[in-house]
Amino acid sequence: MINEEEVHCRVEWRVRVDNGLSEILVPEIGQFRQAWLWIISAILELKQKILKFLNKAWVVGLDDPRKFIHCIKVGTALTFVSLFYYMRPLYQGVGGNAMWAVLTVVVVFEFSVGATLYKSFNRATGTFLAGTAALGVHWVASQCGENFEPIILRTSIFLLAAAATFSRFIPTVKARFDYGAMIFILTFSLVSVSGYRVDDLFKMAHERLLTVLIGASMCILVSIIVCPVWAGQDLDLLITRNMEKLANSFDGCVSEYFKEDTSGIDNTEESGKKLQGYKCLLNSKASEESLANFARWEPNHGQFNFRHPWKQYLKVGASMRNCAYCIETLIGCINTEIQAPDFIKKHVSDACMRLSSHSSTVLKELAINIKTMKKSSTIDITIAEMYCAVVDLQNVLKSLPTQLSSPQLSVVEPPVNEKTNPISTMTIVPLVEVLSLVTVASLLIEITSRIEGVVNAVEELAGLADFKVADEIMKYSLDHQGHEV
Repeated sequence: MINEEEVHCRVEWRVRVDNGLSEILVPEIGQFRQAWLWIISAILELKQKILKFLNKAWVVGLDDPRKFIHCIKVGTALTFVSLFYYMRPLYQGVGGNAMWAVLTVVVVFEFSVGATLYKSFNRATGTFLAGTAALGVHWVASQCGENFEPIILRTSIFLLAAAATFSRFIPTVKARFDYGAMIFILTFSLVSVSGYRVDDLFKMAHERLLTVLIGASMCILVSIIVCPVWAGQDLDLLITRNMEKLANSFDGCVSEYFKEDTSGIDNTEESGKKLQGYKCLLNSKASEESLANFARWEPNHGQFNFRHPWKQYLKVGASMRNCAYCIETLIGCINTEIQAPDFIKKHVSDACMRLSSHSSTVLKELAINIKTMKKSSTIDITIAEMYCAVVDLQNVLKSLPTQLSSPQLSVVEPPVNEKTNPISTMTIVPLVEVLSLVTVASLLIEITSRIEGVVNAVEELAGLADFKVADEIMKYSLDHQGHEV
């Protein structure tokens, strides 16, 4: 039995046109069906995109739940501030400028407490200075008569706006008061221009400043009271994590290079991520400077006081970046096609592995010192072991059994057993292959010397921040004093 739909699909409807030819007439039901299919596919595609977006948003929130809390905090602050607009007694107190409180919350409320304090202080100060300057200029202009008043106002806008804009190029002002300078330009221009047509300019400026203070105060209270996010803690955590990643990258790089069964350093996905951890330091300078700037505005919190040496964290980060640049060069040398033979690698592998192990241990100890703000009891011993490992590697490089012969280098392969004569197992190895290994070893020593810069920066931080002495050192000192007595 033939399906009715199949018969309908086979039938062609034709219509004769004026030129004598016939054209196929497509049934209208087919056009409607095609249109519905397109609409349904578009809806399904839109649904997939929405679900994908929501999934990404959920992952971002799970990665840092503080972002969910921040959204709630902003909504709470806006809800309280909007009461000045909805409630008549409050609205009559601030007039039509109540909307400035809402705008202040929108532009001032930031993720961390330090950033919120920074923007609140800058906005309030910029608004106050701009309002005061606008009132002063308006009074002077009003005393000069109606003919000169607009000239004085326009001239003052030009001069003060140009001066404030130029101040934003000064590094000190840009670092701490860039937002305040921008608010000064905006407020002064608005008050000066609108004040020309307003009778009571003082009342308008007073209400605008009051609403800005209300919005900024609400942001500060909510930011500090409800699950505060401290920029200082984030900076401390960023530095310690980067230091641990640097240690893991350095140790993992050397370990992968001297493995006997490896053809490169990215054998597995896990080891690849471990080795690429140093790249976080190369891109963290802007984040460190931003967090350090915001941390200066924060009050005492946790183990950090108001005068905590946040600038020193930038020096620690810079010294770690010097190590990261050298590690990047080291990985580039390891990934070259020219590699030294395995028996030459074995000659220096123990010394290199020992050096990388001690160096990474030093970095991890320094990270613990910064995290706990205590001087480690074993850091001096670990640093001494690192220096001894450097000397051992230098001695190994000097003791390479080589005989120069241009353009090749004669290298003695290590004996298979004690009875084998080393001279009888001599192998000719190209000079460039040996130089690649020497370059890697030299970079290891260079990284160690740069780690010494990290040690000095952390020691300076410990002195400025008054790190506490570890319990082991304190106990030893007390016992030692008791024996002396």
